[in-house]
Amino acid sequence: MSSPKVIFGFHAVGVRIKTSPQSVIEVLFDASRRDARMRQFVARAQEAGVRLVEADGLRLSKLSGSHGHQGVAARVEPVAQTHSLDELLEGLEAAGTMPLLLVLDGVTDPHNLGACLRVADGAGAHAVIAPKDHAAGINATVAKVASGAAETVPYFMVTNLARTLNELKERSIWCVGTSDDAPGTLYQSDLRRPLALVLGAEGEGMRQLTRKTCDELISIPMAGAVESLNVSVASGVCLYEAMRQRLAPATG
Repeated sequence: MSSPKVIFGFHAVGVRIKTSPQSVIEVLFDASRRDARMRQFVARAQEAGVRLVEADGLRLSKLSGSHGHQGVAARVEPVAQTHSLDELLEGLEAAGTMPLLLVLDGVTDPHNLGACLRVADGAGAHAVIAPKDHAAGINATVAKVASGAAETVPYFMVTNLARTLNELKERSIWCVGTSDDAPGTLYQSDLRRPLALVLGAEGEGMRQLTRKTCDELISIPMAGAVESLNVSVASGVCLYEAMRQRLAPATG
């Protein structure tokens, strides 16, 4: 059995209570907070039947390793990953669902990863993929920033990212990488197909082998003085353009 972990913040703890209450060992909350948000949160936790423990701000900060806990933290059992990447893709294929994947190469900052998971959830991405040796893992900070998306979006860390991209291509998933020097832009690319959007860390971008493995490279047009976007912002721009194209009525 894996060791219990800590998650904190209203969104992260609230989503875990909603989606997997049986995995919640206990919820610690700041009893000195008597505002409407805390009252509503405690009421939902009580309805779900989870164990509630009163705690002060100092204990919550020590438990979560952060002062950004909002007065709420929880000790939880890890939720088992129900699918491997292959199983996820096979399930999508069986259901006739067109995959939309976000691939992150070199995103090591937990705040960026959390924000990427949150935008992936919002845009309906089916999974986020990253290399084991060149990426952040899921921790309490990621879960807090993700506002619950760390519980809902599968996050697969793979041994060899280039090999995984080639396996996606064998499944007819089009791998589109973002690069400042790409000849075409995001808005010129056809994203109405099985798709993996590949983004690198801000500044360094994708590693060379990752870049070479992509089927297509695109850029995000930049009209102002800054040269690039934060990776989570760029992920949002790309994923929502894919969503827009998929929702747009077919022409011709």
